[in-house]
Amino acid sequence: MTGRAARSCRSKTNSNETSEATCKGCEGRVRPALTCFRTYPLRVPELPDIELYLHALEPRIVGETLERIRIASPSLLRTVDPPPSAFEGRKVVALRRIGKRIVWQMDHDLWVVLHLMISGRLRWQASKAYRAQAWFEFSSGTLILTEASKRKRASLHLIRGDVSVVDPGGIDPVSATSAEFAEALTRENRILKRALTDPTSFSGIGNAYSDEILHRAHVSPLQRTGNLGSDGLVRVREATRAVLTEWTNRLIEETGTGWPAKVTAFHPEMAVHGKHGEPCPVCGSPIQRIVYADNETDYCATCQTEGRILADRARSRFLKDARPKRIEDL
Repeated sequence: MTGRAARSCRSKTNSNETSEATCKGCEGRVRPALTCFRTYPLRVPELPDIELYLHALEPRIVGETLERIRIASPSLLRTVDPPPSAFEGRKVVALRRIGKRIVWQMDHDLWVVLHLMISGRLRWQASKAYRAQAWFEFSSGTLILTEASKRKRASLHLIRGDVSVVDPGGIDPVSATSAEFAEALTRENRILKRALTDPTSFSGIGNAYSDEILHRAHVSPLQRTGNLGSDGLVRVREATRAVLTEWTNRLIEETGTGWPAKVTAFHPEMAVHGKHGEPCPVCGSPIQRIVYADNETDYCATCQTEGRILADRARSRFLKDARPKRIEDL
């Protein structure tokens, strides 16, 4: 489901590709994700969401023996050698994140790499798995990979030896030094949104959190990295570290020792992402958006673009000269 998700209960909604989050006004009165006035689409889990899964997995599988792997969908497994049987009877040594991937290090230099993509999710000891793609049976319980979508995009890589073959190479945006961050951001002169979401530059930042970062930094998503300046670089780096750290801590604190039930890179408490038309929490101006391909960019014109409304290709073609160009024109 993309940024063009249904916003009204009268709109057609694919229940397999929307989350169970509903607007506050509809909670408890309608079936989540089916007839809610506002249905929130699933997003690819990003850095804070993957860290939440790692937090939940660590006490459950680290040090435990993987007794059996069952794979229901042939399209899930993207490697041939080693086979799943080579992992059975091995212990999980450690967990880590590579970009938006969940990685298990196992003994005998074996690695399990999961990329959930848009609708892949993990369940622990679920009594009833909906459209399960794979089961990982441990002595402590069963981890189930589900993918509630007709388009199967989630992937499983079983690797022996060098796990860096699945690493796009982006730096960790939270622990990177000022020099490392600046080099990765300004390596090419391109728009900030693209620079932040490039997995070869930064590890784990996607569409949702990049919107939040740029709003926090008070910078236009279409600002060129070459024109950012030293002050802008500092603001973007500080906003990146703050947003990712705050959301990671918040999600872990909300989940506690339980299993995360709803994992998505969209959260109703976000400032701008997915909030088109709603008031900015800082200045009160309506949030604007640019829709392109299967993504959208959400921003506040007052806070980020000095009141200018950025051109949207579809809307510009339709409205032409009547398109509002400043926030006061709305």
